[in-house]
Amino acid sequence: MRRALAVLTGFCLMIVAAACGERGQPSSAPPASPSASSERPAAGDHQLTLQHNGLDRTYLLHAPPGYDPGRPSALVIALHFYPGLGSSMRELAGLDARADTDNVLVAYPDGRGGGFNALICCGSEDDVGFLKALTDHLVQTWHADPNRVFLTGISNGGDMSFRAAVESTGTFAAIGVVSGGYSGNLTTADSYVPKSPVSVITFIGGQDRYASTFQAGMQTWQQRLNCRPSPKASGVPGVTHTVAGCADGSEVSVYTIADMGHSWPGATSGQLAASSAGLSATDLMWEFFAAHPRKA
Repeated sequence: MRRALAVLTGFCLMIVAAACGERGQPSSAPPASPSASSERPAAGDHQLTLQHNGLDRTYLLHAPPGYDPGRPSALVIALHFYPGLGSSMRELAGLDARADTDNVLVAYPDGRGGGFNALICCGSEDDVGFLKALTDHLVQTWHADPNRVFLTGISNGGDMSFRAAVESTGTFAAIGVVSGGYSGNLTTADSYVPKSPVSVITFIGGQDRYASTFQAGMQTWQQRLNCRPSPKASGVPGVTHTVAGCADGSEVSVYTIADMGHSWPGATSGQLAASSAGLSATDLMWEFFAAHPRKA
């Protein structure tokens, strides 16, 4: 059903320059052209290109003011919704401000055709391979710390985070998924889980049309990894929180916001923002990432 909705959304966007469903992006502007200048690691905002499978893949890279190429930095890769761009995710998630405080690199890749080849949709590109290649490049060229590489995304980008966590063994220490899920044909096999520990923090809106799918996916994920969830006080009315330790040493943290739809809790601008959710997904996942570097 989500695949059909995504296709319909894309079709409507070709007809009118307005959103046609909550997974849409009300802009049909093409991605910005990558900079022609040579790539030189330095603080600031960079529009860059990485060739993968014969294609030029574009991404935004934010390097904080305190960035030092000689000192390893944590890296967060943030994946947008469908249809969208890296700039859409940058506006929505508000990661740059936290990155500036904690001296972290943040990359915002552009999906091909506005999306990523995730668990439900969209497209047929080797996005798992692209994300791994992007990580390797940023480790080698920008000196990102390979033990502190994290992946986050919303909707299609959240689905892609789950796929990359499973299929990119040893690449990502933890993922932060907002309004996205572990579902679809690829996930039917019990063996479709990470082969090395990947911790997960996820945020689910109780009013999201996909809420039951997301909840079922998290139950399956935890069952397969032998996780033992227990309730924790969220401190926010209408928000439930469970935390689970898993047999492989990973941890799963699930927030459910009863009155929220298909959105990013705490975001104050951008498509899919939910400023009144009562908590900040950005702040909570940032703390979660800091506490979950890759296990040796």
